[in-house]
Amino acid sequence: MKADCRNVLSFFLPGVQIHELKLLGQGNVNDTWYVATKGGDNYVLQRLNPAVFPDPGLVQDNLGTLTRHLQSIAGQDRERYEILQVHRNPEAEDRYRSPDGACWRLCSFINNTRSLNTVTTVTLARRIGRALGWFHQQTSSLDPASLADTLPGFHITPLYLARYDNLPAACPDSREAVDCRNFIQQHRAGAALLENGRKQRIIREQVIHGDPKVANFLFSMDTSRVVSLIDFDTVKPGLLLHDISDCLRSCCNPRGEEIKSPDNVIFEQPLFAAMLEGYLAHAADLLLPGDEELLVDSVHLICFELGLRFYMDYLTGNQYFRVEHPGQNLFRARVQFALARSIESQYSELQGIWQHTLETVGTVSR
Repeated sequence: MKADCRNVLSFFLPGVQIHELKLLGQGNVNDTWYVATKGGDNYVLQRLNPAVFPDPGLVQDNLGTLTRHLQSIAGQDRERYEILQVHRNPEAEDRYRSPDGACWRLCSFINNTRSLNTVTTVTLARRIGRALGWFHQQTSSLDPASLADTLPGFHITPLYLARYDNLPAACPDSREAVDCRNFIQQHRAGAALLENGRKQRIIREQVIHGDPKVANFLFSMDTSRVVSLIDFDTVKPGLLLHDISDCLRSCCNPRGEEIKSPDNVIFEQPLFAAMLEGYLAHAADLLLPGDEELLVDSVHLICFELGLRFYMDYLTGNQYFRVEHPGQNLFRARVQFALARSIESQYSELQGIWQHTLETVGTVSR
């Protein structure tokens, strides 16, 4: 693969000598490398997975539209988050198509930052909330029609459930697989929650990030301040609750997803409150009544949805999410379902925290 990388780099950086090339991050979908040139410039090189993105050129088009929009309003921004820069070769081309159909791109590397897979303090959770609120506020003025839908059906839970129901009847009979099947069956009635809200127009639709998990926020090395939000492959028109709930799902699970046992998973209330405090400070005015009403339920639903997707990928041979062993997606599904159970067990308390946060932070921020 390194030979492929060097061929791509000769397209983007002709004549430039490469000092260092190494794998970067642990993404579940794309391949990513850190690139350092002998001249002192640093970049991020990515190969978009053609099995996931049927038209990767549209992903790159969306990235250009988004970054141009964010840069155009950067001067009005009081938070000053760094914005990803897309690199073009001397012929002004911003993508390379390899013979296997994959699309490659080269972007700026944001120095002196680190990414985290989990957060364990309310300070970090609050800063993540502020950064997501900033992003939603900035993209609220971007016309959703200007972006392509690069992943049709993404985050539409009833569609995932329909695909699951159409899988071959023969399924593994291990205790872990049976537990997943039982959870899906017990919770399938709530799959259309957000789609019903969309039809009723009680929840907000706009440009969303699509995957605002903890690992997609870059923190400064010295102060743990959020410097940037990255990974815009899933940016598209969507529901605000898709982003808020997915961020909460990731942010409020301090033990992470690669743990020894799903029994140890817990959805942490203090992190829930802190993330929402940070978010409302920036974006309280974006929420519609339905967003406020369905927020806790939407976090439960996103755990159900992601667990369902992991389980389906396990059943179909791990074609979507990258794995290190055949049973990893089954384990990932069990973690998400355990997180959903944790939310169920604290449902009343989480609703109370959310209402209190709305009243104390949201009212002031509107």
